[in-house]
Amino acid sequence: MTSHRPAAVVIMAAGLGTRMKSATPKVLHEIGGRSLVGHAVVTARALAPEHLVVVVGNGRELVEAHLKDVDPGAKTAVQEQQLGTGDAVRAGLTAVPADFDGSVVVTSGDVPLLEAETLQELVGAHDKHGNAVTVLTARVPDPTGYGRIIPGEDGTVAGIVEHKDASPQQRQIDEINAGIYVFDAATLRDGLARITTDNAQGELYLTDVLAIARQDGKRVGAYSTDDAMQTEGVNDRVQLATLRAELNRRTLDKLMRDGVTIVDPNTTWVDQTVQVARDVTLLPNIQLHGATTVGSGTTIGPDTTLTDVEIGENATIIRAHGSSSVIGDGASVGPFAYLRPGTSVGVKGKIGTFVETKNTSIGDGAKVPHLTYAGDATIGEGANIGAGTIFANYDGVAKHPTHVGKHSFIGSNSVLVAPRTIADGAYLAAGTALTEDVGPGEIAVARARQRNIKGWVARKRAGTKTAKAAEEALAAQQTDAAQQADNGAVGDTGDKA
Repeated sequence: MTSHRPAAVVIMAAGLGTRMKSATPKVLHEIGGRSLVGHAVVTARALAPEHLVVVVGNGRELVEAHLKDVDPGAKTAVQEQQLGTGDAVRAGLTAVPADFDGSVVVTSGDVPLLEAETLQELVGAHDKHGNAVTVLTARVPDPTGYGRIIPGEDGTVAGIVEHKDASPQQRQIDEINAGIYVFDAATLRDGLARITTDNAQGELYLTDVLAIARQDGKRVGAYSTDDAMQTEGVNDRVQLATLRAELNRRTLDKLMRDGVTIVDPNTTWVDQTVQVARDVTLLPNIQLHGATTVGSGTTIGPDTTLTDVEIGENATIIRAHGSSSVIGDGASVGPFAYLRPGTSVGVKGKIGTFVETKNTSIGDGAKVPHLTYAGDATIGEGANIGAGTIFANYDGVAKHPTHVGKHSFIGSNSVLVAPRTIADGAYLAAGTALTEDVGPGEIAVARARQRNIKGWVARKRAGTKTAKAAEEALAAQQTDAAQQADNGAVGDTGDKA
């Protein structure tokens, strides 16, 4: 929390975003595990403002619904027509008391790399110098399209000129307006009442409030950041991808400096919402999303995607896909495993190759090593599920549970027709189709007795390659039998002699 607490923060998020060419409102596009407006809200909350207002317009129903999930305490105000930044802030102020006093921070809903620390420093500079207005600025190699900062002789800001309104000489200025401000509330209200649309765009420019404050003899200052990427906004999908990559680079850089080994940062993607402990190793082609947490000593990858997965310490996850699951300390998952929501793996439990789980609890030390589907199952401590086992949990109408007791053994290629209970210390023979419960210490065998029908291939598959192979094999058996008979006869003669 900052010691310079503003009275309000207004986030402008009403733009049409036409260059995104998307049915989704621009501010709802995501990078790093949050929507663009979600990043803005989280950053603004770090200031602990008395009021937090998001100005919505395009797709406002979708944006408002999203904000209820992101920050239920945030207020919204509607900009009915996109008539410029001044009009957006004017709309935003309708959501707060008309006579409130203090400072007002104005920021944008499409600047996802802006850090809370930078915003706090901006507010701090505003308070320190007693400014009526303070603008965040940055110096960039190519300022095309940005408003230019016109410096005053006393080190203040004399004005801001938009690119389309700037003279050729003014366009040579490389210090740009980041579109992020702190205003004295009274100065802001007065300025918004006096601005006009007398400019190239025919819009109400928020920057004109700075000019009005200056004309009234009030101090207009600037706080410059040396990290220009924090001021970059998103207007199209190219910029979205650029900032997504940069945000991920910064996230990985912080993780590595905090003690995480990332073998290939170029193929590793970690959301800002993910928590990774030190001494974790991330192998190539990893994606960690949502509320995923990773305990110390765990190795993930290669080729793994996890969303909202809680992972303990010293676990191993290889070539797996998982969501809304829990993986315990020392557990092993994969390769080629699919953990659907509701999966939990106990301490030193195992989910192996080509295993799919859903709404299933696997106890400490229990193993589901390969080629299995386990749905709506509880598998007890130390139990072993043989290859090819199917938990048949769905009868076409409803899902049913199966309970496998601790240290029980399920033979390969079994089908467990739910609902079923297999007690502690029980066995299922391989190939069992289980339709009744199994008691402690019992073995269940549910399969037909084997019956071999001689001559079936010759009668039913005559003329096929199979029939020919069978004929040759039978002939070979007859030859072998004849030779054994001859050898036995010779042996008998020798004994009589």
